[in-house]
Amino acid sequence: MTARIPFPPMKYPLVAILRGLRPEETPAAIEALLDAGLRAIEIPLNSPDPFASIEIAAKMAPADALIGGGTILTVEDVDRLERAGGRLFVSPNVDQPVLAHAVDRGMVTLPGVFTPSEALLAARTGATGLKFFPASVLGMPGINAIRAVLPPDLMIAAVGGVSEENFADYARGGIKAFGLGSSLYKPGMAAAEIGRRAKAAVAAYERAFGAN
Repeated sequence: MTARIPFPPMKYPLVAILRGLRPEETPAAIEALLDAGLRAIEIPLNSPDPFASIEIAAKMAPADALIGGGTILTVEDVDRLERAGGRLFVSPNVDQPVLAHAVDRGMVTLPGVFTPSEALLAARTGATGLKFFPASVLGMPGINAIRAVLPPDLMIAAVGGVSEENFADYARGGIKAFGLGSSLYKPGMAAAEIGRRAKAAVAAYERAFGAN
């Protein structure tokens, strides 16, 4: 098995998913998220000019922040992400050559999984963690059943249908990391609203898990 690159320590292991973000909106959106305390930000590649936005975000981000791309499907995407300064790889699936390339480039990797076969393949390839997606369909019983056969050092994140409204449900199942999409950001949303939603998510996380 390939050596696993750890997820960096974060007070709030919440990945902000900014699908649809435009480069001209990026500085204000990133500033709002950072001010709220979030330190992991994903800009999916099916956004307008995503690598430009990733480069802007990466240059703005402090040393403790993790900026990257989502919906990464090819080796070429990984290379472009690296050139833009991204360090976080998120994909909707487990494509072993693509994932292995991201691991080899030293990226923090969160491939999407739904089955035990996918989860174990990603773990053997050296994934930092697993993005169980859509978590709202699999549910906590499904996630925990698969988690029982996985390496204990593997980060588990719930994504899809997750918001501050159900952090507590996942907390009872032992899940502490989440990806937040439409509950946090929708295309064209003003930075002030992004910041308000991010602060609400942070407050809910502290209620569910306790302030660190």
